[in-house]
Amino acid sequence: MNGDDGNPLELYDYADGSIEFSGTFGVGGTIVWQGGNVAGNYYTLTDAQAAAISKTAAAIEQIAEVCRFVRPIVTAGDGTTSLIATLYVRRGRS
Repeated sequence: MNGDDGNPLELYDYADGSIEFSGTFGVGGTIVWQGGNVAGNYYTLTDAQAAAISKTAAAIEQIAEVCRFVRPIVTAGDGTTSLIATLYVRRGRS
């Protein structure tokens, strides 16, 4: 639903990843992928083409930034909006 945000996920040792959005977008449903390096400070992340990761339909995107904390947030929608964000990350090499 509009205004719902996912619990922040703290990531360590991951080099890169992708985010997939699915579910029922409803009327005006929009989901945004956010990240930051300080808990509570979130910014809209971008894809490989430097476009904001903000979707109104099912999609999968590569994430350009590597952040300590990430989360999805639903910024618009109606009573039928029910979205899923599935994150895939690859462990970095040390």
